[in-house]
Amino acid sequence: MIKERLLSILAIFVIFEEWLWDALTFAGQLFSRWLHLEKFDNWLMNASPKMALFAFFIPLIVVTPFNLLAIFLLTHGAIIQGVLLEIGVKLVGTLLIARIFRLVKTALLTFKWFSKIYTTISNVLHWAHETIKNTALYKQSVKMKAAIKLKITALLKNYHFFNSTPEK
Repeated sequence: MIKERLLSILAIFVIFEEWLWDALTFAGQLFSRWLHLEKFDNWLMNASPKMALFAFFIPLIVVTPFNLLAIFLLTHGAIIQGVLLEIGVKLVGTLLIARIFRLVKTALLTFKWFSKIYTTISNVLHWAHETIKNTALYKQSVKMKAAIKLKITALLKNYHFFNSTPEK
């Protein structure tokens, strides 16, 4: 009974991580197209490892003042505003990190310490996926995610939000 509950909790975390990462990666690709950042993206993909590392930390530098503002709001009684700001900051920060990481991953992996951290995190995520992939909750979420993705893609194509499906 306890194992089933723990697996369900793990499944929820893994599902949320997958959905959020996929959605924010997709949003980053759309924003890149809308803002015509192709040249910048290409430059970033070919950046030196040191420049890639600097670029990877830019989202942290950008969102930190907003995190501090959220804490200030929370400590001064503006709970709803602080929580909403923190949620927004986390989403924007994750979007930026997902986008930049996708572009500079190869350069970042040339650092041994980064490669070790990446491998460790990847192994933990792989273990989590393997652990929960046969649970009913996870199987249902995969089906739901696929159906939602089809509906959103059809909706965006009908309203001409983009000319072609962004790369995966």
